[in-house]
Amino acid sequence: MLDLRPNCECCDRDLPPDADARICSFECTFCGPCAESVLKGACPNCGGALVARPIRPAALLAKYPPSAKRIAKEKGCAA
Repeated sequence: MLDLRPNCECCDRDLPPDADARICSFECTFCGPCAESVLKGACPNCGGALVARPIRPAALLAKYPPSAKRIAKEKGCAA
């Protein structure tokens, strides 16, 4: 099951479960603007493609809550 990480690894923007977020196959998580403009659709960690993160239905969030662990690059992502 996806972690649904709570923030963008580049800019540390909050990403609620229904946010426009992108993930790679390792679940590295980025906001849409960083994924498109800064990262050009490629994960800076593994080089994999960044794709739209699925939205977990609201009815299932209580049973399967998103992760609370924040992961962010200390200096953000290089442009």
